[in-house]
Amino acid sequence: MHDVLRARLMRKIESLPEDQIYQVLDYIEFLESRYASDLEPEASGLQRFAEKLEDRLRRRTVSPANIREAFQLIAAADRVLSSVSSAGKQIINELNASRDSNDSNSGDNKGGEAEG
Repeated sequence: MHDVLRARLMRKIESLPEDQIYQVLDYIEFLESRYASDLEPEASGLQRFAEKLEDRLRRRTVSPANIREAFQLIAAADRVLSSVSSAGKQIINELNASRDSNDSNSGDNKGGEAEG
């Protein structure tokens, strides 16, 4: 999807009342089930949980304002967990690089000792 179309869609969606936004979402999911390929972008575990929870709340006719507040909290938690995950991966990569560096240095020292 090109940027002009994306911006146009967002502008149209943002102009709708919240109840109609859910109708748009339902229609998009209907079209997706009929025509979309199986290559749907993968959502994080927390994102999938939030979407299922949102669907259940909508079926129970919880007000859109309450749903929005709950999912703002979930979105914040998802951002925090993503940051923590990224930081953890970075630490592991740095530790592996440090270990590899130490391994190569100790290999150089062993080679020097064998010659002497």
